[in-house]
Amino acid sequence: MRNERLRWLLLSAIFAAVTAVLSQLTIPLPLIPITGQTLAVGLTATILGSRYGTLALLIYVLLGAVGLPVFSEASGGLQVLAGKTGGYIFGFIATAFVTGLYLEKFGFTLKHAVVANVIGMFVTLAFGCVQLKYVLDIPWDKAIAFGATPFLVVGVIKAVLAALIGIKVRERLIASRLLRAEQPVAR
Repeated sequence: MRNERLRWLLLSAIFAAVTAVLSQLTIPLPLIPITGQTLAVGLTATILGSRYGTLALLIYVLLGAVGLPVFSEASGGLQVLAGKTGGYIFGFIATAFVTGLYLEKFGFTLKHAVVANVIGMFVTLAFGCVQLKYVLDIPWDKAIAFGATPFLVVGVIKAVLAALIGIKVRERLIASRLLRAEQPVAR
């Protein structure tokens, strides 16, 4: 039991690192850059589930909060979390929980993984819009127009990719016995 819990904790740390690495992948576009951050969040939740996916994203956010350059464009620090994009980063924690919880309730299938990751995308965007509205002191319609609308199409594409890749990786980890389908109970 102790070894199993340690394995899950190590996987959480590994996925915090995976998120940090994927966050550095950016496709610069004229209006909005596309990063690998949200893809990493979806992968993490799809593979690890709610408890350990949330832990992985919490580790990621804490590493960035203390100044390590783990956020997109090798940024980090409390100023990033307090800035206009900080809401998205905080939203990653809630997204991992909601996405993982949905999968635990309805099953780790491709169909449910797509639904869970699309729901997760909206959770991230909601957190992002709330902080954007208050940091920039703009009305809700502008916060949604700038903070959510431009990300919807790419967000759905990343949600589908996270589901496809995440379910395959999870199946392989279970088959190789590096991961058990059920999570150990915390004591």
